[in-house]
Amino acid sequence: MNSRERLQMALNHQEPDLIPSDLGATVLTSINQSAYTRLRRYLGLPDTNVRIRDQVQQIVTVDDDVRDHFRVDVSAVVPNDSDKFHFEIKTDMDRYTYFYDEWGIGWKMPKIGGLYYDMFDHPLKGDFTKADVDHYPWPDPGNTGRFKGMREQAYTGAFEKKQGVIISSMSAGILELAAWMLGFENCYRDFCGNSDCLEYLLDKIVEIKMAYWEKALAEAGEFADAVVEADDMAGQNNMLISPNTYRKFVKPRHKKLFDFIKSRTNAKIFFHSCGSVRKVIGDLIDVGVDILNPVQVSAVAMDSAELKKEFGADLTFWGGAVDTQRVLGTGSVQDVKDDVRRRIDDLAPGGGFVFAAVHNIQANVPPENIVAMWDTLHEYGIYSS
Repeated sequence: MNSRERLQMALNHQEPDLIPSDLGATVLTSINQSAYTRLRRYLGLPDTNVRIRDQVQQIVTVDDDVRDHFRVDVSAVVPNDSDKFHFEIKTDMDRYTYFYDEWGIGWKMPKIGGLYYDMFDHPLKGDFTKADVDHYPWPDPGNTGRFKGMREQAYTGAFEKKQGVIISSMSAGILELAAWMLGFENCYRDFCGNSDCLEYLLDKIVEIKMAYWEKALAEAGEFADAVVEADDMAGQNNMLISPNTYRKFVKPRHKKLFDFIKSRTNAKIFFHSCGSVRKVIGDLIDVGVDILNPVQVSAVAMDSAELKKEFGADLTFWGGAVDTQRVLGTGSVQDVKDDVRRRIDDLAPGGGFVFAAVHNIQANVPPENIVAMWDTLHEYGIYSS
């Protein structure tokens, strides 16, 4: 059985020969650059020019020699920035490097000891109107430079590497991007005090996303097994917005976007939301989500066995393979092995499980623990014939 067949069986809630795995196919399942450099040296692999895939998170494009070592089953299809956008990291701010992304959002990272970038400038902050949305210089989702190489990436992954193929979005999620444009406090306030304008902004983001997916799926949708969308809507203990607020403002827009995507591809919808998102998992299934990531097992009400029992018939869990918060970075090798075995016991039966860490592997994770995670998969993640 090849990797693509293995992933497809898992996504269809069947048990393949082995649990399929992912490292680096998305910006949600990758590894921090410093942890990656240490991992390569630990594995005895040659030093290489580390390629940063996502500047904000400081995560890498995982090289094929590492992917081959861990027998990773999923290939990435990644859009480019628009060729009208010039990316530049600037250093003229005291204590920080910074940049502006193509949405006009400012990000900064400490020059000394910085591990990732934080937002510091929100282009629609303060009171905003529908006219501000209309006149804003939005990215061009259909710019041809954005799609260069996507078809080749997808074809190579599916037919030369014989791996599963997942296509990434051009941006953060609908609600998430609105919060980044407005600033979180302003966005949450606008649910009550400026809801007409907030909905107008949300609709604009949906429009941009649909225009992107129309072209991306025309390029590579026939080869895709999954496509990535996201909206971080929860924290450690609860939702960031109430379930009712989600259902009123965001759920109809998720449905519109996901229906649009599914009308153009047979690929599954991979949806990322960190934290304690359990209260709206049923709603996510309603709007067409097939795959939940990162499965933050350390958050409230996100017990892996309970999630599998309640939602496993409808959802594939892509992630949740080890408790990143409490085990992977600070636990012993044996702690990691024990936790991975627990998550496999909870999530693997009946298929519907793709092995990956809860979110990206962070800078503090020792290489021994990363290797222990995958060694346990290869030892314990075998389905009985």
